[in-house]
Amino acid sequence: MSSVQETSKSVVKITTAQGSGSGFYYKSRGIVVTNHHVISGSRMVSVETQNKSRVPAKVVFVDPVYDIAFLSLSAPLDLPDVGIISSEGLASQEKVSVLGFPFGMPFTVTDGIVSSVKQLVEGRNYIQTDAAVNPGNSGGPLVNQLGEVLGLTTCKFNRAENVSFALPSVDLLEDLNVYSSQPAQQGYAVKCPACSNVLIEEVEYCPNCGSALDVNSLFKEIPLSPLALFVEESMKKMGLDPIIARNGYDFWEFYHGSALIRVFVYRNNYLYSTSPLVKLPKMNLQKVYEYLVSNPNPPFYFGLQNDEVYFSYRIHMADMNSMHREKLQENFMNLAKKADELDKYLISTYGCEPSVHTLGELN
Repeated sequence: MSSVQETSKSVVKITTAQGSGSGFYYKSRGIVVTNHHVISGSRMVSVETQNKSRVPAKVVFVDPVYDIAFLSLSAPLDLPDVGIISSEGLASQEKVSVLGFPFGMPFTVTDGIVSSVKQLVEGRNYIQTDAAVNPGNSGGPLVNQLGEVLGLTTCKFNRAENVSFALPSVDLLEDLNVYSSQPAQQGYAVKCPACSNVLIEEVEYCPNCGSALDVNSLFKEIPLSPLALFVEESMKKMGLDPIIARNGYDFWEFYHGSALIRVFVYRNNYLYSTSPLVKLPKMNLQKVYEYLVSNPNPPFYFGLQNDEVYFSYRIHMADMNSMHREKLQENFMNLAKKADELDKYLISTYGCEPSVHTLGELN
């Protein structure tokens, strides 16, 4: 028998070039389940487990009406399976929990009760609960006290406090049956919004019912911006998969060795790459200050925020398409390599403390 704690282990964070949401790994089918609106416009996304490991995932099935999507992984995750039960037996006032990553923050569990088992919203029935659902929770499971999945939480509707909604699991179970009944394929499938026929090719009209389809929202990927192309070209040259580094719109985050690297836009004019290296030591600060202000690693520079030392590099966005493009990309790569060296150096030489963002052991 599952529990909320056990089910929690299978809840994952899903990140695209547009933002982030939640989902859960359904081990029985080898897929990740989430909302369609979480991954809309993407064919490949990042799936992050609660131990911070990230893997790329392929979008293999979308249902725009039920707002459901399934993701396929290249290899199974070492996570427990979850149970999905029919929401038809759900009762008002039953205790439930919302599992997910609100606002892209670390994993949380929010408890509440069922306010309505069938609340009609925009022509569809949803489970209404007073458990808090915030942006980022979308796609995560709504579970009972046994940890069984009763629905998918959604943040599509956000009109009042203490009112949250979840897609009932009967709709999810229906889509799982539809997906399982299709011939095995690793491509991309769309459930027709009118007749539920599964489409595996881009078409303007459903060949089964003749309904017109919104090709752009159902079949087209959102193209990367020139900025994103610049950044992700640099990552590929480092041998890094940019998909798993995406952390929202024009924002990337990845580890190089032990150092966390963040890339983002600042004040609409500058592209920053920065790494939180270490925390200042408690004593003997003069020598470390002298080293930091000596600027020993141009074109990179050190900075301080509170007691944390940052290592950064910036360029004006207008320079991305200049004759210096390749050199600037090389600098982005070199910052990551140097950051992985400097955290160790500052700790061993000046007695600095590891940053809370440091990954693994510093040797």
